[in-house]
Amino acid sequence: METNTSLQQQLLEAGVHFGHLKKKWNPKMLPYIFAEKKGIHIIDLNKTVDHLQETAAAMKQIAKSGKKIMFVATKKQAKEIVSDCAKKVNMPFATERWLGGMLTNFNTVRKSVKKMQSIEKLLSDANADSLTKKEKLTLARDKDKMEKVLGGIAQMSRLPAALFLVDIGHEHIALAEAKRLGITTFGMVDTNCDPNKVDFAIPSNDDATKSVAIITNYITAAIAEGLAERQAAKDEDEEEVDNENETKAARLQAEAEAEGGSTSGGRGRQGEGGPKRRAPQGGGARKPQAGGKR
Repeated sequence: METNTSLQQQLLEAGVHFGHLKKKWNPKMLPYIFAEKKGIHIIDLNKTVDHLQETAAAMKQIAKSGKKIMFVATKKQAKEIVSDCAKKVNMPFATERWLGGMLTNFNTVRKSVKKMQSIEKLLSDANADSLTKKEKLTLARDKDKMEKVLGGIAQMSRLPAALFLVDIGHEHIALAEAKRLGITTFGMVDTNCDPNKVDFAIPSNDDATKSVAIITNYITAAIAEGLAERQAAKDEDEEEVDNENETKAARLQAEAEAEGGSTSGGRGRQGEGGPKRRAPQGGGARKPQAGGKR
């Protein structure tokens, strides 16, 4: 990761410090406001750096534990950036619109996802030839509509451990569902929002594309680090298991060879040092002695 000075400079160049007009501000953002310039609040980038690094560290640990973080950004200027970042680290995302109950009614949403997947399979299956052109067109349209909303969570088999939101005011429904379920929340918080509504607030400009990009890419890099460390630990564990198995196999083989050598050695000594059988003389029956039976 960059030094604080370098990171702060990058945030400055991306316009992360520009807040909203003074008349639109939320008083709870006062601790994060550095100044006012031409009627616009300026965010304190020192605070932004601190909160961004704290957020990134927490997200890294969640990813390292193998849990999922869902990215949420339905604003036009943020959706493409956020979906691309989520895909890089194989995390679920919602960038078209937030489907009510996506978290609180997750089982029903999963049924819709399965329906979408079954339609996709039907259209790609050999049996699709039995469908009429109109049926294919209708199914394809249905699939496209569903995929637009549900495509980002198609592989999410359970509720995420956390949500990352761009503009917590705009994504208030998603935020409310997460809070209701006790899901950890991270968010970009502009000067018109209440930072206390999320567990981890990043004071920042949530409207400018460059600002959204630099913040989202930063936390994505942290998530990638967590995933890499998880994989490295997994590989190390597997290597240890393999080494243990090899050691065990070698020990068993050595014991087997030692046991086999002991048995064959014992037999050899008995043949050499044991009592010898008397070889029969004359190659057969005993000869009668002189003066014997006449």
